Amino acid sequence: MIHLSVSDEVAKYSLNIARKYNLGNRGKADGTFKQQRIGIAGQKVVSDYLGVDINFEGGFDGGVDLTYDGKTYDVKTMGRDSLPQKHFVNNLVAMQVNYNVDRYIFCSLHKTKRILTICGWIDKDDFLKKATYYEEGVVRNRDNNTKFTTKFPHYEIKNSDLNEFFLPKGVRY
Repeated sequence: MIHLSVSDEVAKYSLNIARKYNLGNRGKADGTFKQQRIGIAGQKVVSDYLGVDINFEGGFDGGVDLTYDGKTYDVKTMGRDSLPQKHFVNNLVAMQVNYNVDRYIFCSLHKTKRILTICGWIDKDDFLKKATYYEEGVVRNRDNNTKFTTKFPHYEIKNSDLNEFFLPKGVRY
């Protein structure tokens, strides 16, 4: 997993984009204003890390958040109160699997420390094989002994099932 700071500039950028556009546009499970800001911040940090441009003009992007090395990606970012661990899960609203993307990048944003963790990536086909599907209304138990009821059909995949994230082309350590 890669941990990256979320700068004041990125925080302001995500606020401005969220104010200007409604990026949900799915009709269901569009995400709150706060959730959309978190998603925008994740997308911006990942695109800056990879050195690719992103464009929010026109609002909703049909699921393609960025293109890198000839592949299309949907960047999925969850806001959390802790840093992610290998056994933590990432969610994908079921209707989003219909979007025409090649891969998913899953991220976690520590909301108070403002650290974005790029948890990993996965090809869409592999995601559908490895992820677990949950219907609306299923009660899910968390590690911290809290529970929640799913509001929409969705998929969950553990960080341990994701591919390790890569360095941008031309970057060597």
